Amino acid sequence: MMKPLSVIQSSVGKNVIVEMKGKREYRGVLDGYDPHMNVVLKNAEERVDGIPKRKLNIAIVRGDNVIYISP
Repeated sequence: MMKPLSVIQSSVGKNVIVEMKGKREYRGVLDGYDPHMNVVLKNAEERVDGIPKRKLNIAIVRGDNVIYISP
């Protein structure tokens, strides 16, 4: 059985979806993370209610707001 941080580690360098509180979502390449689920995404797209809002070269997402990360 894989541990959650092992799954995230295997997703570094790959596209992921980070679902946030408040119907916000980020999609991009996972560049890094820490044990508190703070994540860094490259070439990210921010979506609110499923509607694309903006593109970001880099996005740092605070772990307190993360609901899930989908590899």
